[in-house]
Parts: sequence; C-alpha cells; structure tokens
Amino acid sequence: MPPTISATDHPLEKLTGDAVVVAVGKGPDGLLPTPGAEAVDRLLGGRLLPALADLGARGAEDEVTRLPSFGQGPFPVVAVAGLGAPDALGAYTAEAVRRASGAASRALAGRRSVVSLLAAVGGPPDAERLHAVAEGALLGAYEFTAYKSDLPADRKAPPSDFTIVVPVAAEAEAALRRTRAVADAVALVRDLVNTPPNDLYPAELAARGAAAGEKLGLAAEILDEDALAAGGYGGILAVGAGSVRKPRLLRLTYAGPGARKKIALVGKGITFDSGGISIKPAANMENMKSDMAGAAAVIATVCLVAQLRLPVEVTATVPIAENLPSGTAYRPADIITFRNGKKAEITNTDAEGRVVLADAIARAAEDRPDVLLETSTLTGAQQVALGNRTSGVMGTEELRDAVVAAGARSGEGMWPMPLPIELRRGLDSPIADFVNATTDRMGGMLVGGHFLSEFVPDGLPWAHIDIAGPSYNTGSPWGYNPKGGTGVPVRTLLATIEALIAD
Repeated sequence: MPPTISATDHPLEKLTGDAVVVAVGKGPDGLLPTPGAEAVDRLLGGRLLPALADLGARGAEDEVTRLPSFGQGPFPVVAVAGLGAPDALGAYTAEAVRRASGAASRALAGRRSVVSLLAAVGGPPDAERLHAVAEGALLGAYEFTAYKSDLPADRKAPPSDFTIVVPVAAEAEAALRRTRAVADAVALVRDLVNTPPNDLYPAELAARGAAAGEKLGLAAEILDEDALAAGGYGGILAVGAGSVRKPRLLRLTYAGPGARKKIALVGKGITFDSGGISIKPAANMENMKSDMAGAAAVIATVCLVAQLRLPVEVTATVPIAENLPSGTAYRPADIITFRNGKKAEITNTDAEGRVVLADAIARAAEDRPDVLLETSTLTGAQQVALGNRTSGVMGTEELRDAVVAAGARSGEGMWPMPLPIELRRGLDSPIADFVNATTDRMGGMLVGGHFLSEFVPDGLPWAHIDIAGPSYNTGSPWGYNPKGGTGVPVRTLLATIEALIAD
C-alpha cells in the first residue's frame, strides 16, 4: 500500500508519531535553524541544537541526523535534515526542501508514522513548499519489493503515514490531493522501469499501460505486429524483428472537460536494449531494462492529467519493442521505410530508439496537435554532456525553453540544447533520405535530436527530452530518488502541460 499523507494544524505538543522531522541550513559559522527546528528545540528544553553541534551536523544537503528525544516530546526520534546553504536572501528553494523531506523519509526506515515541520521552512507555508514537502516525503518512501520472496515481518520498512504541520489544515487538502496523484504517477513509472524485461516485454507493457488508462476512463488502442504492418510502421517492426516477443504501439487518449488545446505525448518503449546486431558491451547491460522509461513516463503523465481532470486533450503514442540480435534482426545497411514514407539507412542497430520514435512521432502528428512533447532514453551522449541528473531538451525554441522552465519549477533538472545545422549533415546518406546514426561521436545527443526533427511537420512546436541518465539511478539513493527508476520526467511534463493550458 502507498503511504498516506495528511495535514494538521494542532500544536506540536499535542501530536504523536514515531518521529518528527525538522530541518537546518548550512551557514558559514555553523547550523542555521528553521522555525520547526527551533520549536522542537524549545520542546526539548534547548537540547536539540547543542546536541546537533556536538554530533558534527553541518546542515549539508542529503545529511540527516537522528537523535532520541529522551521522553521530552511526544515522539521518540527527531530527524534533522540538511537543506544546504541558503541563497543571498537567506531563502531555500522548494527543491532543497523536497530533497530534505525525501532524505528524511529514507533515513526513517523502520518508523511508521512521521510528523513533518518542514512546511514552515522560509516562512508561512505556501502551495509550492507544501507540494515540495509532501512530494519529498512520499517519493522518498518509495520501495520496490515485488521480487522479494521473503520479507521479514520486522524489516525496516519506509514510513507509511505522514502528517504535515500547517497553519490551517483545511486549506492544505487540495494541494495534498494533487501531490498524492503526482506521487502515484511517479511510483507507476518507477515500478514499470524496475520490472525485469522477462516480465515486462512489449505486449505486457502495452497491456499494463492500457489498463492504467482505462481505469481512469481513457480510450486505449493497441496495435499488434499485423496492425503495425498494415499501418506502415516500418521502424517499430524493424527494431522488434529480432525478438520472438513482437512489438506493439499503444495509444492512450484523454479528452478533458472544456479542452481548448491538444497535446501529443510520445515516449520510447524499448523493453530491453541489447543493441541488436550492433551489440552493446556486456558490462552494465542489465541497466537496459530501463530503456522504456520514456514510455512509462508518458503513460503515467496522460493518466495523471486525467486524474487531475485538466481541461486539455492529451494523446500518448507509445512505440514498444525489444531490441535483440537473432537471425531475423534488422541489420546495418538495411533501408527502413517509416509511416510517413521517409526512408533511413541503418548504420547502427543500437541507435534504435530514434527508429521506433520516428514512426510514433509521425503518427502523433497526424492528430494535428497544438504541441508535441517527446521523451526518451535516447543517447549515452546525454550523460557525457550533462551527467546523470540533468536532461537535455531540444526542439522549437519557445517550447524547449518552456519545458526547461517547467523542470526548474518541478525539481527535475533540464538544460536547453541547440540543434546546430552543421550536425545535420552527418545524417546524409548516399542511398536513402538519411542514416540513423553517424560514426562521428561529437554532438551525439544533438544528432539524435536532428533525426527526430525529420518527422515533425513544419510549424508544429515540439520538444524532445533526453532522459538517458536522469531516468535511472545506478548509484546510491539521494534526496527523494531511490536506486533504480526515478520517475523523471513526469513532473516536468505535467508542469509543462499546466503552463500551456494556462496561456
């Protein structure tokens, strides 16, 4: 069961829980207490802040110090989360609060009920900070245990009940309902990404996506290999040809009340990527179960938009295939004809994401949307350029920048990337319209963006979000992000859609 979350305006001394969470900042001369930390310090007779100093707490990001209350408060444990250094005005960003809240959730494994005083960081709680505290708490408490056969009854499970202290509890209800919906959508992505490829093959991902959508009243359509052939989806069929588990195309449509804008979502759904004939090195290939993170994100986003009943029409078009080598696999030197009639010479079967996305973008554009948003684990070059926490965004300038701004608001790192015209020449083919990959490694992320742009009709605003690194955390947990699937970029897609319909 997912954790519960609620708000209270009762005095701290009247509350009970297995732990209370407060925060401190990092100052040049020591800890910078927040109102919550000061309130708990008073309740504990002035013992909290000196104890933190004695323990060497610095208030740094991702630092959580746990202390006993020694019976001085209605909770046995105090968890003090670090916020890092404030800005020049002494303020902390919503993302700093979100990460502190998530880090505290992770550190409080084994504690069932948690009272959080983080909403008061920086002054009286506003909607942005309340969202940040609640999102961090819920996302930090995520765990994936579907394949654990023997979970001991006394294991240290994440907290399952969060209470956020606010001035007026009734005013927080709507914000918490929204946050609950967002956290559920992110958890859906994480669950799908973490599921092993022997259980999440193309037909199964399509079925799970359709079931999630139909539960919320969305129209669902699944094209099998015969329908794909009849529809001219040469790219999806080519990539999926090497596997006995045949490809699919999933489409989910939500028509919101009073919709005035039509938005197309496209997400790459490679349920496992071996590289095909251009096979990848064995090291770390197991992480390629995450190559469907873009598909999971757009499935969850259209479901989230429906759950929030936003006044917009959204259709998610999701190409799904498994890229394996075999006697039937597509080859370097093959010529592929896509749904829109364009042809590509295959020079690298490991550049398969753009091949399936080409068909999906062409199909999504046939609906004549107002904007097209696409996300995919497209290139390793994204990680080389921007690391594992920042996604690269390309496309038409205005929409690209709107996505980057939405990422900043939601706490998902995004960076605007150009599409230099000289890099497009690297895709020229002597025998087809273009090749699918170049041998020049320079600007690989941008070359991938150029390939996708070939399938976007003139005049259609579009943005491509390369999430190769940020969608799957291969390192240690941090903030509210676990090891494995992170759920990026669901929150950015939602924030982008909300901004588009607010115009």
